[in-house]
Amino acid sequence: MQLAFVASKKVGNAVQRARAKRKLRALCLTFEDKIKSGKYIFVAKERLFEKSHKDLEKDFKYAMKKLDLFK
Repeated sequence: MQLAFVASKKVGNAVQRARAKRKLRALCLTFEDKIKSGKYIFVAKERLFEKSHKDLEKDFKYAMKKLDLFK
């Protein structure tokens, strides 16, 4: 499985962009064994910092099920 994480300057300065990518990476590692193999690009949005990790996990799980990307 190949993963890419992207955060534009709209997300914030370099520190905030790096933090956003780390949050996305942590989410992917949580579900790493459940995601089908393939190439994925995850794009960080400004609203990423407004949600707790638990809410992000719930949203991530919902999106992956909706896109049928779980094994």
